[in-house]
Amino acid sequence: MPPIEKAIAGRSPAPVQEITPGWFASWFIRNYIAPSAQTRRAKAPSKIAPAATVAPSVLDRFLASNRQARDVIRRAQDLDVNRIRFRNPFIPVIRFTVGAGFELTAKHEARHLLQAERVRQAMPLLTPRQ
Repeated sequence: MPPIEKAIAGRSPAPVQEITPGWFASWFIRNYIAPSAQTRRAKAPSKIAPAATVAPSVLDRFLASNRQARDVIRRAQDLDVNRIRFRNPFIPVIRFTVGAGFELTAKHEARHLLQAERVRQAMPLLTPRQ
């Protein structure tokens, strides 16, 4: 969210009715981000490579990042998110519109939630202590 926050800072209101990612952002989301049977697997950029273990604070960090995302989206609601661009923090040569960034974030979060659900389903059911 920080690159998006920087991109929207000080912008004049120019609201849009819907987010319309460009062809590249749509292709990228469809092929690498959105959870589906056709999503391609790719190695995560080294900046965000998954850890071998999950720290107990992961849920708190996840919830905090979602609060931050909601705040940024709220601040961008009156802006033309289809025209304001930001530099991808993981692949700096790629620039997306803020709207595409929001779409990427939402689809990425959905992917995390599906991963968590698969882990939950794979765990044996725990019964309450008698």
